[in-house]
This record gives sequence, C-alpha cells and structure tokens, in this order.
Amino acid sequence: MKIICLIKFTPDVDAFEYDYENNVLLRDKVKQIINPDDACALGFALQLKKKNPDIRIEVVTMAPPSVKKMMEDILRRQVDFGTIISDPLFSGSDTLATSMVLGTYLKTAEYDVILTGNQSLDGDTAQVPSQLAALLEIGHMSGITNIDEKSFINGAPLVEVDTENHIDTYKIPFPAILSVCRESKYKLPFVRYADLDLDVSDKLEIVDNQILKLDIKYVGLKGSSTRVVKTYVKKYEQKEKIIVYNNPEGIETVYRFLKENGYLK
Repeated sequence: MKIICLIKFTPDVDAFEYDYENNVLLRDKVKQIINPDDACALGFALQLKKKNPDIRIEVVTMAPPSVKKMMEDILRRQVDFGTIISDPLFSGSDTLATSMVLGTYLKTAEYDVILTGNQSLDGDTAQVPSQLAALLEIGHMSGITNIDEKSFINGAPLVEVDTENHIDTYKIPFPAILSVCRESKYKLPFVRYADLDLDVSDKLEIVDNQILKLDIKYVGLKGSSTRVVKTYVKKYEQKEKIIVYNNPEGIETVYRFLKENGYLK
C-alpha cells in the first residue's frame, strides 16, 4: 500500500503577536512547525506502518526550499520518501492555485490513499483537500477523528467524524483523501535517538515548475482571485467530552443532560 501524506509548515500561532492596527501577523522570528492536523494524519500513517512494514509513505509539501531541514527531520521518522514542491512562481497562491499545483503533481503520483490535515493554522479555510478531491476525481472525507485500521488496510476504511453534535461513522473506499482533525488521538512520533543524524538526502526531491509545466496564469498571485478582507488569530479550546456506557449510570447521565438542557420536561 502506498500512502501520500500532504503536510504544510505553518508559523506557531500560539507564539504569534498580532498587529491589530495594520491587520497583519507579526511573523519575525516565529518558529515554523508542522501544521497540527497534518501531524495527526502523518502520525496515523506511521502508526500503521509500524504494524505493517510493507506500507510505503511519501510526504509532500508545497513550500520554499528553506523547509528542507524540517523535511529531513520528518524522513528520519521512517518515512520512505519526501517531495518539496517549490518554485518562485507559486508564491502567493491562494487555496485554488495551491490545489492546482498539488493536484498536477498528484495526478502523476502513485498512491492508494492521500492523508492530510483537516485545516491549517494559518488559513483555517479547509478548502484545499476538497478541491484536490474534485481535481483528482476521488472521494473525500473531512473532520475525521478516528480511522479503523483493519478496514483501512482492506481499502475501505470506517472513519469517525465529529460533527460537534454527535459522532458519525462513514465508509469510504480507496482511492480517497482523508482529512484528519487535531482532536484525533494520533500523534507524530519523535525521531529515534539512533536516527538523529541519519543522512536522508537521497530520499528527498524538489519539484519545480520546469517539471510540472503549469501555465503561470493559474498559479501564484496571478492565478489567485482570493482577496483577504480581514484576518484574525483563532483560539483553540479543548472540547469537553463525556463517555457513557449502556448501563444504569450511563442512562442516568444522559437523562440528567437532556433534562438540564431542556430536551425533557
């Protein structure tokens, strides 16, 4: 099985300072991190690979060449291959132009499934995965908090999606794009001590527009029709969840909840 994990490197918004007068984020000296949702998606892929060594994982990012060291750090986590899609022509791309660039690369790539985060810290639109699915003409499921491993290996995973009001379970056959939330249980493992200085340069490739051959009118600022009116820093809050069981205590808990919130009289 071949898994492609799409990741994005974003500024650590927990360390942001915001200039409200000029309506801009102050990015100087801000640490770049793997987007948390993307880290969860990659964490699931690596968890699965640990149990199924035949699985191949490729990590793909659209970013400047400066992320090379961060990508090498990811490759040291038993990732098989890494691709940086980078060209000055792509700078300033909005979500549609970004999807055009990523989609062009993915159309030539081999994969069974694409894993990615639900949304990014610095954008929060959650548009790229669904746009990619449309371009690639494959299925897409977003808001995933849990993936059943056995059905995933069989090519039609059962996934749990948190809709805030309740959790739904869906079945989605491959090929597909699965967007994982940061609220999921999946964690990106640390690099093993023995691999801290591992040379992984032969596993990393940089792809530019000489390879993709995209018309410049569809990428970068020229290909981006989105105009940002206002930005803000989103604050993430931990959702409180209560797990109940089908027993007298659980039934009583549900009854009290419904009573206190006006669903029962």
